[in-house]
Amino acid sequence: MNAIVSQAEFAQMVGVSEASISKRVSEGVLTRGENVHAWLVGYCEHLRDQAAGRIGETLGLDLVQERAGLAKAQREAQELKNAVARGEYAPIGILADVLGLASSAIVDRMDQFEGQVRKACPDLPQEVLLIVLRIMADARNEWIRSTSQLVNKEVEAMAQLDADETAALDIRAGSAEEGDAA
Repeated sequence: MNAIVSQAEFAQMVGVSEASISKRVSEGVLTRGENVHAWLVGYCEHLRDQAAGRIGETLGLDLVQERAGLAKAQREAQELKNAVARGEYAPIGILADVLGLASSAIVDRMDQFEGQVRKACPDLPQEVLLIVLRIMADARNEWIRSTSQLVNKEVEAMAQLDADETAALDIRAGSAEEGDAA
């Protein structure tokens, strides 16, 4: 184990190409002139680092962060599928369409109100009918205003949540970069 071997001999011992060992020597993983034992220790350490994701950062890859990001994306996708299956979630476009249809149905009914009241109560004084129609119009306008306000509030909350998540990711990425520099 204290013998000094050539790159070709060591490559044959560990079952890789001579070019692979030459690359490890040029990277500083293996040092020329060291014995077989030192090369085995260095080579195994390199393999452990590679398996743990600590190697590859020179290529712009961080295996641990990539795996964590993938796991997060998979978890979020599954949570979304579950929410859809439970009926707790629908795309904003569908919700807007449903809300539009519901609003349209209410407006249609309210527009028919005056004619139905005139048929049902032909003796109703005009002043009373105008008061009722004004109340109905106020209620319709308030309903539209409050619905729009709720939709805007929810859209802003979703945008803020996305911004907060992005900022948190930026902070985490920044601290990881600072840790790498230390």
